[in-house]
Amino acid sequence: MTEEILKKIKQLPPLPESAMKIEAVYQDPDSSFNDMVKILEKDPLLTADILKAANSPLYGFSREINAISQAVGLFGMGTVRGFALASIVKKSFALDLSPYGISNDMFSALSKNQHALMTAWCIRKENKLMGVLSPAAFLVEIGKVLVAQQIIADSKQDEFTNALKELGDVEAAEREVVGVDAPEVSATIFAQWKFEEGLVDVIRNCQNPEKAKEEDKHAAQILHVVRVAVPISGVMTEKTTLAAKELIEKYSLDLASFEAALENND
Repeated sequence: MTEEILKKIKQLPPLPESAMKIEAVYQDPDSSFNDMVKILEKDPLLTADILKAANSPLYGFSREINAISQAVGLFGMGTVRGFALASIVKKSFALDLSPYGISNDMFSALSKNQHALMTAWCIRKENKLMGVLSPAAFLVEIGKVLVAQQIIADSKQDEFTNALKELGDVEAAEREVVGVDAPEVSATIFAQWKFEEGLVDVIRNCQNPEKAKEEDKHAAQILHVVRVAVPISGVMTEKTTLAAKELIEKYSLDLASFEAALENND
């Protein structure tokens, strides 16, 4: 981690109280579905954000979801935690992703499409992991915001554009020009905000899941696949889908469920 990026992370504001309450409920083994619903319903703006996200065509529900209790019932506490944290965290950052050649809307679509694929693939067979996978899919790219800020501050936009072209790998270009990649930055942000170690570990090692702790490797492998399938453009292609399927075979993950998820996202 470079000193400049670390300084930016330390200057970030603390998470708002609403996020802390959601985390407290989610981490409490004695908390219930109703406890999560009550916390969320106390924040009308957050409730509106969650319902808007849950009603996205990406998730394929034929009926409108018009209550938080309905969203938690359909998606589960873990996935709704992801919706909530994504809404809260993204309001903590001023976005300018121009060094990556993408707009703020494209950046938003990137996280939404990664999360939609993750949800379609994993919500049934990996439901117990969704408390980690859902926020990880939404938030793994947030480090790009600080990386972009550093590129702009150092006037290295052209250098970064050239590195992207030459290396053909976003994280390799980030490391070459800034000295750190976005997943590492994201993980450090969430460690500072005291998210659970498992979530931080999965995000930090999503490119090299073998480096994750044993109990986190499976989730890190899934996140790796999703990030390969949905690249920075936010759009899956035949090339990225094939690369994702190769990783699924390498990691012995569930290919049939992944292919079904691809059909749902067409």
